[in-house]
Amino acid sequence: MTREQLKSYISMKEEIQELNYKLGHIMEDDTMIGSSTVLDYRSGFPVPQGVVGIDWDRYDRIKSQYRNKICILEKKCRAVEEYIESISDSTTRRIFRMYFLEGKKQREIGRLIHMDRSVVSRKINDFLKVAHKTHKTHL
Repeated sequence: MTREQLKSYISMKEEIQELNYKLGHIMEDDTMIGSSTVLDYRSGFPVPQGVVGIDWDRYDRIKSQYRNKICILEKKCRAVEEYIESISDSTTRRIFRMYFLEGKKQREIGRLIHMDRSVVSRKINDFLKVAHKTHKTHL
């Protein structure tokens, strides 16, 4: 797991909320209204008629796109959460949880766990370096 993947967690959680909101309010504006032309044969010959209504194909397509994106983001978030919860050292796990999952600043984390901010930063950097090296040797 890279630092970038870990740091993207909060943004992914916010995007999931945004997409869920859009999914729940998809029909509240005029974007799903479409128009088409049909031929009316009631008079014996074709007369073009304008038809306005909900574009159900577009609705289904957008709804499917939102759901797929939510599913992908949820899987990525679970991977980050599982990675952090798999850290064996309690202090490092707590630091990672507060920093990457909760979005707390290093200074605030240091205050909460009675460490200097620089120690918090060093713990994060050292763990990621070791994890990166371990991952490389397993490849």
